[in-house]
Amino acid sequence: MSKTWEHYHQAARHHERAAHHYKTAAKYDQAEEHEKAAHHAYLAHGHTQQALHHEAVIAGLHVKRCDSQETASELEGDKKNAA
Repeated sequence: MSKTWEHYHQAARHHERAAHHYKTAAKYDQAEEHEKAAHHAYLAHGHTQQALHHEAVIAGLHVKRCDSQETASELEGDKKNAA
């Protein structure tokens, strides 16, 4: 499995967990159990941060891939021009 795919998978997993914790926090908040609501909001925030981290890594990998493709196409163009 490619690194990019792994990071997409991890980001999606963290988004799902964050959504779950936000929903749980909302339920506890409605029941006026504010400590539990705050705890789940904290967990949701952490999962959101992890998802954003994985998305940033994906973006970095994409930039590297695009740069390497541009370099390869430039080298091919130089070879054609030299011939």
